Amino acid sequence: MDWEREELVPEHVFGTFAKANMLLPNLPSPLPVEWLKKLGVHDILGVVKVEEFDYFHTLIYQDEMNRLGLAGPPSSLTAGLAFGIPPIIKFGSKELQERWLPDLLLGKKRSCIAITEPEAGSDVANIQTTAVKSEDGKHYIINGTKKWITNGVWSDCTTMAVRTSGPGPAGLSLLIVPLKNYPGVSMRRLKVAGQISAGTTFIELDDVKVPVENLIGTEGMGMKYVMTNFNHERLYISIGVTRQARAALSAACEYVMKREAFGKVLIEQPVVRHRLAKAGALLETQWAWVEQFVYQMTKLKKEEADVELGGLTALCKAQAGIVLDECARCAVLLFGGNGFTRTGQGEIAERIYREVPGARIPGGSEDVLLDLAVRQLVKNYKNKTKEIERPKGSLKL
Repeated sequence: MDWEREELVPEHVFGTFAKANMLLPNLPSPLPVEWLKKLGVHDILGVVKVEEFDYFHTLIYQDEMNRLGLAGPPSSLTAGLAFGIPPIIKFGSKELQERWLPDLLLGKKRSCIAITEPEAGSDVANIQTTAVKSEDGKHYIINGTKKWITNGVWSDCTTMAVRTSGPGPAGLSLLIVPLKNYPGVSMRRLKVAGQISAGTTFIELDDVKVPVENLIGTEGMGMKYVMTNFNHERLYISIGVTRQARAALSAACEYVMKREAFGKVLIEQPVVRHRLAKAGALLETQWAWVEQFVYQMTKLKKEEADVELGGLTALCKAQAGIVLDECARCAVLLFGGNGFTRTGQGEIAERIYREVPGARIPGGSEDVLLDLAVRQLVKNYKNKTKEIERPKGSLKL
């Protein structure tokens, strides 16, 4: 709580986590076993071998990281590993990986993901930041802005979505762009409603010169690369947000069992129990759904999961934000005036409630994800229907 009040997680905390290899669980499962063993990492805390790590371990890790109920402190540590490094592992050339992965995986350097812009949030295909090759073809010259970039201000580099050719998704590419103290790059922290200690950042890029060797994969494939990490990103967010909802409701339960009004403790009031029951039902249903997704992610191949679960993980992430909104609002109302105060008994409820927009907007805003979920399900339905349709003229049983 002190870190969120001070709006900063002490720098040594990242180093402590990195030294214990406890940033690695943020990566998508399965972990990059070959790379980790090459770097001397064979297990997590001597308990789980890197080759045995799966999404149930991700579930436990992310749930525990968010146990306090505030997303700021854990997000200050995890965003780079969870979202910035995976495209390098999946699509980067061997030479690119050799240059960047050792320091990034071991936490010697910090990274982030830079996609969102002032005019392009959930509409990723509308990104305007340009990367034009220099006359000698040896560098990309980058110009533009990135906004709401978690961890940006502390990051040595970022995986950045840029426009290398014409409009639309086909013109997007991914580059590794150095950040801290790099010529042409300026960064400043943004004051947002919640998750303040996560270091939300505005990045300006003015003729930033980056070697062409920093291209991740192939030019024009940036949109595809971004999309492939969405299942992990949205499930990852769903786990943390659902834990936040539980923290809010837990704090409210504890409070109403000791707070007295009208001659008895609040929990003895039927209306209070009714409010807790409604929020609790939503919470437990959401958690069961998250666990179901985790189980499916351990059983399906990634290619299958991308198709079968893409729309559903979008829906799960959207629903997690809705559930958090209900549970946080329930907590604030039950805390009464204390829930409206930034200090004292209701501080946790007040802070969690301020973080609700941070759950419902990043990672794909709620309305966009709800629409995406249905469109994806309709698409899958049509494709599967075509697969089972009989060829014309075939005999019927």
